[in-house]
Amino acid sequence: MNIQDWIDAGKPLNSFIHGDCMEGMKHSPDNYFDLAITDPPYGINVAKMAYTQEDNRPCKQKNGKTLYIKKRKYKHGDWDKESVSIEWLNELQRISKHQIIFGINYMNFHLKGGRIIWNKLMPDGISFSDCEIAYCSMFERVVNVFFRWSGMIQGIYCGKNIFKAIKQQGNKQLNESRIHPTQKPVQLYRWILKNYAKAGWKILDTHVGSASSLIACEWEGFDYIGFEKDIDYYEAATKRIETWRRGRTLDLFDEEKS
Repeated sequence: MNIQDWIDAGKPLNSFIHGDCMEGMKHSPDNYFDLAITDPPYGINVAKMAYTQEDNRPCKQKNGKTLYIKKRKYKHGDWDKESVSIEWLNELQRISKHQIIFGINYMNFHLKGGRIIWNKLMPDGISFSDCEIAYCSMFERVVNVFFRWSGMIQGIYCGKNIFKAIKQQGNKQLNESRIHPTQKPVQLYRWILKNYAKAGWKILDTHVGSASSLIACEWEGFDYIGFEKDIDYYEAATKRIETWRRGRTLDLFDEEKS
């Protein structure tokens, strides 16, 4: 179902659609969304990397106890075999006024505009990228944001103060649970919405994955439509959203309550 059909059928915003975003965007209104925030495939085949099948690992807590972290064995697949196409970009720009696109450094789009650099504050010895880069159509400068995010090492603050961001969650049982190998933290999306979205804006995510973006939208009071075509991730993300709605919690640290 495309977005226009969704609107014509009287379906509400705050809808998570199982389907291909390319089909969903066809025949949809120009500039219908105020902001698209999306984390599409990078084309680096992350879905088949070895870390997605790691065993449980021990983690020593501050109180001296050892907590065995249950590692989810993410399913292998071809969803990250190729990056998104220029046709996808053209449709995204047609139906949204502004865009924030993660992984722009992997894409051959050469988009003029700003960059948001998310520094994950990775510890030494980790082979993953220290930062992730997002294109932002709303400015032409480069902006840094810090949030610690590396497996069991997760932060308690997201923002521009590196001294606050370096502190990690001491109780690993309070970490945000992961359901997707390229999952981004809800707190990062909350920071983006607080800084770059305005009240009343409609948000689009074409590649929902874990639904962190949609949970952040609900947390911050933004209407949205999201797409996910992988049925397993769609179902897992739907359950994650439902958990959030029932208790307004996902074991996420909320700095406003600290």
